[in-house]
Amino acid sequence: MIDDPLDAAKKRMAQEAIDLLAIPPGDDLFYLLSYSPHLDERPCYLFLTQEDALFLVPELNATAAAPHVPFPTLTYTDADGPEAALREVQTRLGRPRQIAAGDTMRADALLLLQERWPEARFVPGARVMAPVRMIKTAEEIMALRRAAATADVAVRTVFDTARPGQSEREVARIAEEAFRAQGVQEVPSAIAASGPNSAYPHHQTSDRLLAAGEPLLLDVGGRLDGYMSDITRMAFLGEPATRYREVHAIVEEAVTVALGVIRPGTPIREVDRAARGVIERAGYGAHFTHRTGHGIGVTGHEPPSITHTNDLPLAVGMAFSVEPGIYLVGEFGVRLEEIVVVTERGGERLSALGREVQVI
Repeated sequence: MIDDPLDAAKKRMAQEAIDLLAIPPGDDLFYLLSYSPHLDERPCYLFLTQEDALFLVPELNATAAAPHVPFPTLTYTDADGPEAALREVQTRLGRPRQIAAGDTMRADALLLLQERWPEARFVPGARVMAPVRMIKTAEEIMALRRAAATADVAVRTVFDTARPGQSEREVARIAEEAFRAQGVQEVPSAIAASGPNSAYPHHQTSDRLLAAGEPLLLDVGGRLDGYMSDITRMAFLGEPATRYREVHAIVEEAVTVALGVIRPGTPIREVDRAARGVIERAGYGAHFTHRTGHGIGVTGHEPPSITHTNDLPLAVGMAFSVEPGIYLVGEFGVRLEEIVVVTERGGERLSALGREVQVI
């Protein structure tokens, strides 16, 4: 994490002419304070101006929050509600012209702010937070590297134990247990997609049983000490058919070519175009139905978005996925995913696993 993320946010606010930044519990708040309280229906906000800061928290969470919040805190009880506390915030912080509201703020919490400052223009909090969070420091990259190592172990554990007759849910549970055994605090993503289910990019893991002669797509990620991992690998139960090997090889080439164009200064769109070009030339362009990748850090999906429309130049410290896929509905799908950090020398992948099909 940067030396002083609060100062970085305030500097970005000045650049974007943001008078007030309002951040709810969640990943942005964790990034700024290394702490985030429980999110529920009780409004809670970190308020930042370019010179000042206030924290508004329900009274039942105030004692737990105190060691993590280095500036004045306002509280309210369940009985009284937040209205008086919000009036005090308004008294202290004035009448901002432009307010950036955290992107994951609940609608009811946002509406309270809009009622309090009806003359203000509200804009997405990402105007401030995305540029600040997008460039990772050495400390953050080490956190991502540690998280990636736990994902490698989870993949190896699944592929060492997966057998015909297991359900997708059992496979996902094995991955989750492998993460937990390494101290991973949260496993928000564990997709196990077998046979024709692998042709759905965001398949919801089901009770379908693994069968011989079919592929298994495993897409997993966990949160270790606040930072996320994300990886996708393919296995095949038995000897892979020729058609499967051909498609797998195309996706592998797409990953390799995309990794090869990653260097500081290259427009992000070129990463997507590189991967997509391989798949299109092979005749499967219509079956690559999503962007090539997404940023990763405190959040599993965050900026930058690796799409052919993103002209932002790559910069040292960006971390994102490269995950092209080919999805043949009714047959199977293949996706291979690496997490990459941009360095002065190019793209450095964080996984130590190969991408060849694992025969099990």
